[in-house]
Amino acid sequence: MGMRVAFLAAECEPWAKTGGLADVVDALARALGRLGDAVEGPVDVYLPRYRIVPEPEASAVLGRTALAVPDPRARTGSSTVTIVDVAAAGYRLRLVDHPPAFNRAALYGDAAGDYADNAWRFGLYGRAAIEALRAEGRPVDVLHLHDWQAGPAAVFRERLYADDPIVGRAAILMTLHNLAYHGWTANRALAQLGLRPGDAAPGQNAAGIDLLAAGIEAAEIVNTVSPGYAREALTPEFGMGLDGLLRSKGDRFVGILNGLDTAVWDPARDTVLATPFARNDLTGKAACRADLLSRNGMDPADDAPVIGMIGRLDPQKGFDLLAGAAPTLLAGGARIIVQGAGHPTLADPFRALAEASPGKVALIERFDREMARRIYAGADFFAMPSRFEPCGQGQMIALRYGTPPIVHRTGGLADTVVDETRHPGKGTGFVFGEASIKDLLSACEAAFSMRARGGPDWAGLIDRGMSVDFDWTTGSAPKYVEAYRRAVAIRRG
Repeated sequence: MGMRVAFLAAECEPWAKTGGLADVVDALARALGRLGDAVEGPVDVYLPRYRIVPEPEASAVLGRTALAVPDPRARTGSSTVTIVDVAAAGYRLRLVDHPPAFNRAALYGDAAGDYADNAWRFGLYGRAAIEALRAEGRPVDVLHLHDWQAGPAAVFRERLYADDPIVGRAAILMTLHNLAYHGWTANRALAQLGLRPGDAAPGQNAAGIDLLAAGIEAAEIVNTVSPGYAREALTPEFGMGLDGLLRSKGDRFVGILNGLDTAVWDPARDTVLATPFARNDLTGKAACRADLLSRNGMDPADDAPVIGMIGRLDPQKGFDLLAGAAPTLLAGGARIIVQGAGHPTLADPFRALAEASPGKVALIERFDREMARRIYAGADFFAMPSRFEPCGQGQMIALRYGTPPIVHRTGGLADTVVDETRHPGKGTGFVFGEASIKDLLSACEAAFSMRARGGPDWAGLIDRGMSVDFDWTTGSAPKYVEAYRRAVAIRRG
């Protein structure tokens, strides 16, 4: 008999997404369903029904269940929450529908900052997921919690459901996708969770509860999304204040590298591309390059190198490093195409460069799925100069699309890209050591030089990158099953 697994995650592609978390939740849930008897039936994925979540087609709705969920803000002590079950591609999506909590313009906050009642919103979400599982009456083996938004569910299992026959024996695997976000809840806001000051677990800050830390403390197994980031997270530099807590977990804190959905990301079947191509037939890649350049006001006949970069406009991602390197790169003939949304100040330098150098720099200041695919396929190089990177997916996609990445040696980037400069004839991209403009420029120089030489060395680099197997089913999903089994064994003694 396989294990019954339920995901609690604040994002899931394609319904609600701000970053890589959504892609991981969707792809991993589907991959687990393809592993045979290891996991019972389809995985349940609990997702808040935000305003942006589209109305599911009637044919996909499996049912609706109205639940009375304990709610510290309700005058009667409980609120009605509807669970909408939707058939997804390989798992069951369970939308937690409560408009006062989730029918808002954004997922987590607005221009003024995080919503002040986020603890209540995600506390109600976690409580609703647990109550939905209890209502079904089938014991749960694993609660797979993702990031701080699922932290309240860990608190509730410990405090309110430890002896419950349905969820009390459930092991918790807590996955840390990004340690920079904690869900800090000060004492004055603890009532949103139905807690009082002083209710924090041992080791917590007396001024309130860090929901990510609470999840880590309660979990039988904790993981982050690459072995490299797991090692870094144990240090004060990268642990974001949680390194001591993570060290205390000992061998119950591990790194499991994220995978890639190779059916979704396949240049041979990508209908967005001007011309599909494959590892054994790269003839279409030139057409993809010409199409990308034409769409962004650049000369497709110019053979000068093109650097693409896609991501959240966030200081973590190193957009400022590429902006700082841009004048030198442009002076050498390179062109730059950047797509991202987020901090306006990080977009300003690229906007100025695009105005000063039309036909050399393009800024796509939005999230555009189709343009992203064109950049992965059509750029000559893909830049990821992140200051830290738990795993990253962009470099994996770029490799699969035959576009060598230029990355900072950190976290999952170091785990997934082999530096051609250090390992001639064995590399898959270019890796630089310090998060600095100088080191980024040095890596770009090496990359441009190898492309200019061309020949079998360049062809071999591209071929090695396209040959790397990041598929969830063959790599990462089985490792999660191993972690689930270990967590269950710990929970049940």
